[in-house]
Amino acid sequence: MRETNGVTTSPSTIDSRHPVDRVPSPPKLAALGLQHVLAFYAGAVIVPLLIASSLKLDTATTIHLINADLLTCGIATIIQSVGIGRHIGVRLPIVQGVTTTAVAPIIAVGLGVTDGRGGVESLPTIYGAVIVSGLFTFFATPVFTKLLKFFPPVVTGSVLLVMGTSLLAVSANDFVNYAESTPVGKDIAYAGMTLVIIVLVQRFFQGFLGTLAVLIGLVVGTTVALFFGDASLHEVATAAPLGITTPFYFGFPEFNLAACISLIIVMAITMVETTGDVFATGEIVKRRIRRDDVARALRADGVSTVLGGVMNSFPYTCFAQNVGLVRITGVKSRWVATAAAGFMIILGLLPKAGAVVASIPAPVLGAASLMLFANVAWVGLQTIAKADMTDNRNAVIVTSALGLAMLVTFKPEIAEVLPSWARIFVSSGMSTGAITAIVLNLLFHHLGQRDRDAAVARRHGQAVSLAEINRMDQAEFTDTLRSLFNEHTWPLAIAWEHRPFENVGELREAVQVAVLTATPEQREELIHDYPDMATLILADEDSDPALGHARGSLGLGELDDVQRDRLVEVSAAYRDRFAMPFVAYLATDDTIDRVIEEGVRRLSNSDEQEHRVALTEIVNIANDRFDLLLADADPVRSAWAQKFAEFD
Repeated sequence: MRETNGVTTSPSTIDSRHPVDRVPSPPKLAALGLQHVLAFYAGAVIVPLLIASSLKLDTATTIHLINADLLTCGIATIIQSVGIGRHIGVRLPIVQGVTTTAVAPIIAVGLGVTDGRGGVESLPTIYGAVIVSGLFTFFATPVFTKLLKFFPPVVTGSVLLVMGTSLLAVSANDFVNYAESTPVGKDIAYAGMTLVIIVLVQRFFQGFLGTLAVLIGLVVGTTVALFFGDASLHEVATAAPLGITTPFYFGFPEFNLAACISLIIVMAITMVETTGDVFATGEIVKRRIRRDDVARALRADGVSTVLGGVMNSFPYTCFAQNVGLVRITGVKSRWVATAAAGFMIILGLLPKAGAVVASIPAPVLGAASLMLFANVAWVGLQTIAKADMTDNRNAVIVTSALGLAMLVTFKPEIAEVLPSWARIFVSSGMSTGAITAIVLNLLFHHLGQRDRDAAVARRHGQAVSLAEINRMDQAEFTDTLRSLFNEHTWPLAIAWEHRPFENVGELREAVQVAVLTATPEQREELIHDYPDMATLILADEDSDPALGHARGSLGLGELDDVQRDRLVEVSAAYRDRFAMPFVAYLATDDTIDRVIEEGVRRLSNSDEQEHRVALTEIVNIANDRFDLLLADADPVRSAWAQKFAEFD
């Protein structure tokens, strides 16, 4: 007998299904599902808590929002992990939760339509916008790849950055706003203690416990406040033992145009995040993700968000912390996520559980939300770093979005000079920053042909621009860039599907991703399309002009007999070990001894690891050829590059 991912099998009855589709035994299914709930819980309940606090909702309404959130989270997770029909749900171990991206605009909408009063009367407008944004997500999915070009890393990163920094003001208010009878110093003490606990847990605990840092901080902070009489569980005692939210509990939804646009922007960004989470999960569970998979995941987000608007909750997306938990535990079964959904639904039916969460003191909640929102800003910085940091246009986009967002955050009265219908767009730093980033990206990167007119390749002796490449059919595209590979050019056919490319970096990245995400058969085919290092290095222009040209005039020097024999021996041993050629990228400063040493080192790799290494080397070769192609297309740029190289 043996155990794999929580599934007990015998050699004669091995489950041939993919690990994603296998069902662990009931006890393990329950334990693993509960583990996902623990990793998810703090991040899930903090959203309705923050919204309720900012909109000045009473405790009973807050409890109702928490229970509605948990109930809908469970249903949304089932939609994503189990699926509905053929076109809804990606059927991966993904847990759905309310997106934190929506917190700031939801608060802005609620305060904007009530002139800052908040209260229950703001909720119908919020839920109307949530429903519209969910419908947008569902129906925009087929054209998502076309919309995606308007949300490059510089835009999504800027939005996440201003969102995180803008929400820090909410955390700051909670730090010193628990109760009028509580001294400010005591508030800061509770918040500071919670903050220290969260940091220490993240520092000294690894793996699963590390993912519970926020939850542990909330539990310890609340327990200490209870001990000193600064928190109360009175609402837990008076809460009903069983309850369920009903559709449109707070009234029939109201549809405000500006509010709907705000949440549509949020969902457009969330679609980008969901795409990344789906690809990350696919990589973890070793299931290739195709365009249809992403479409099913996005449709599930749309359906779940519409359901959230109906069931008094908020927009939904994949929870990244649970994706990380799949990586940590190695448990790939999607039915574990479904089991977690069952626990969420049960919790959503227990108002007393919601009352416990609603009893968390504001300073403790403020410390936890401070870490959460600061982390959102950090993710924004990481996303921005994927853009070209040397491009001054990107600097203008980021700094303008951040500057205007902070201006509105620090001086919200600025919005009062605008007409009432326009105030909602600038009523929060998040909405101001998002609109600024989107508009400036359109201005700098989409209006005009500055980048698109640059020559990026040469076809039939004529330089072609990026705009021309974007208009090519698949055959023309492959013919233009075929020099990036040897005989097999299927990576170019795959890359072609990701047009249009906004810049040369996106074109290069599409080619790289095509190689690294191909099927095992395609990868094997591509690796065998390259000569081994002995064949490549020992070739010369006379005996094999093609290989001699491919090797180029690298700084390998003349090989002596010992080096020649060692190279042949390593290449032969490599082929015997892995049944494929020894492929390596040759840099201009490489030496024959380094090539041989690399071959010897790689002989100790596992088969799977070495296949990845070989593909990485092929990507590096394609990158080098890409640079040569750019130089051929733009001799002026090549001349300047050579000029500056003389100073190295």
